[in-house]
Amino acid sequence: MAEKIILITGSTDGIGKQTALKLAESGASVTLHGRDHKRCLETREEIMKRTGNNNIDFITSDISTRDGVKRLADSFLAKHKRLDVLINNAGVFMKERVLTEDGLEMTFAVNHMAYFTLTYLLYPLIVQSAPSRIINVSSIAHQNGRLHFENLQGEKKYEGYSAYALSKLANLLFTFELAERSTGKNVTVNALHPGVISTKLLKTGFGDYGAPIEEGAETSVYLAISEEVKNVTGKYFIKCKETKCAPQALNISDRQQLWELSMRLAGF
Repeated sequence: MAEKIILITGSTDGIGKQTALKLAESGASVTLHGRDHKRCLETREEIMKRTGNNNIDFITSDISTRDGVKRLADSFLAKHKRLDVLINNAGVFMKERVLTEDGLEMTFAVNHMAYFTLTYLLYPLIVQSAPSRIINVSSIAHQNGRLHFENLQGEKKYEGYSAYALSKLANLLFTFELAERSTGKNVTVNALHPGVISTKLLKTGFGDYGAPIEEGAETSVYLAISEEVKNVTGKYFIKCKETKCAPQALNISDRQQLWELSMRLAGF
């Protein structure tokens, strides 16, 4: 793993930080991402100290906005000539409907649009770096997600869990569509449910409980470096095992329509 370059969004705490720690232990060069410069700096220092791996970098950016995602992509591209693994991990749970600077509902913006936009901007480098991997952290909550295009951003009705479940369904629709579009490029695209893990997000949305943070990173790390899945793409994993997803995540028309809408919202 010493030559692998990995970017992980939302990696200054929770599952993202634990994922970064484990991948740093494997010898990979890891770029952290977070919104707070001080937090990024502290996380980098902690990971370097705990792993002995000094190939740890960070980029500070608020990816709730198009400009923030572009800054993250531009900063990464300015520093690196390859990207072996992109892990879209950042996520939020919003109890109230809040709009971003771009006028998008926050849950949809961070949990779906940031994944879509960042991947699109870095995709040429990912293809150039093949064999490479894209990993999207979804959730079992996608089973309760419903894709109503007239209410994607809570325009008509907003409820925190429904918005979250929708965003996690969008992660899977995006994963499967991108996997299809990546055929023949030696780029794998997979999604996962990390488990019900004790994180800030879980506490905000569901209560103060959950499995240890170490467990939450296991499947992300597995998909990032395991030889067992080097040729596996367009799949959904739980506990490092390929798993069936909800039927609505397999709707080809929905995933294509979501892709076209996301392209417009991203300004591409």
